Amino acid sequence: MSPTLVVLAAGMGSRYGGLKQIDPVGPGGETVLDYAVFDAARAGFGRVVFVIRRDFEALFREKIGARYAGRIAVDYVFQALDALPADFAAPAGREKPWGTGHAVWCARDAVRENFAVINADDFYGADSFAQLARFLGAARGGDFAMVGFRLANTLSEHGLVSRGVCAAAAGELRSIVEHTGIAPAEVGAGRKFSGDEIVSMNCWGFTPALFAGLDGQFREYLETYVGRVPSPGSEARGEGTPPTANPLKAEFYLPAAVSTMIGRGVARVRVLPTESAWFGVTYREDKPRVEAAIRELVRAGRYPARLWA
Repeated sequence: MSPTLVVLAAGMGSRYGGLKQIDPVGPGGETVLDYAVFDAARAGFGRVVFVIRRDFEALFREKIGARYAGRIAVDYVFQALDALPADFAAPAGREKPWGTGHAVWCARDAVRENFAVINADDFYGADSFAQLARFLGAARGGDFAMVGFRLANTLSEHGLVSRGVCAAAAGELRSIVEHTGIAPAEVGAGRKFSGDEIVSMNCWGFTPALFAGLDGQFREYLETYVGRVPSPGSEARGEGTPPTANPLKAEFYLPAAVSTMIGRGVARVRVLPTESAWFGVTYREDKPRVEAAIRELVRAGRYPARLWA
């Protein structure tokens, strides 16, 4: 069975200043996401599942999903603040959903085959999808994979970034530590980060076994950051689970969840190093650099001038 590509496209784009998933960057009006779907399709992926928000469903279907008609099967699932396991409810004052781990958790009923996970606003390159397709063709149980990029190649000149910095041994991932607010000035010889660190850019290969581990950890996360909804009369009896940390800002990160599964011995993650160029559009000021990089790839013959001509 062909693997599925799960695309995390529910981000608000608050730092970018708009819905960056549909912002054109290619010479034929292509988005960064178009290049990912193009690369995945030619690597052998048979379906795309977009994780989006309902409030921009119609726009996304019109501007993005319609492009792939007749080229690859497309499905949608929805990430929402109130999409939670039973016995939990979103706290008053929280505005955002629960992060990348939650986004993948929301796709649990839509994916039954081996699958890759990517961000909608990152360019990963053809080699990343080719390696994932080969890996997923034989993956079983808790055997997962992560495409690894050098930290120095994943920064933005226009603001801070968050990166999952990886520790690996014998080609296998050992742990991921999420670092937020990384500035270019902190990366280089003699600085906080050397730049050679392997980082997770949310380019993963999974089997459906991931979902059981995600579900258990998400419940643990909610116990810690939100607390269970008390049953009728339970408050008077002193029951219910109070939150132990700020429930309005904390996020359930996919890299951290995978790292925990490794630590618990229920997953093995092969690191797939790639020479593919990575670039993203975290900030609007990143867009000209992305446009220039894609023009160069087109000139080099790596992509046609119009992907969907």
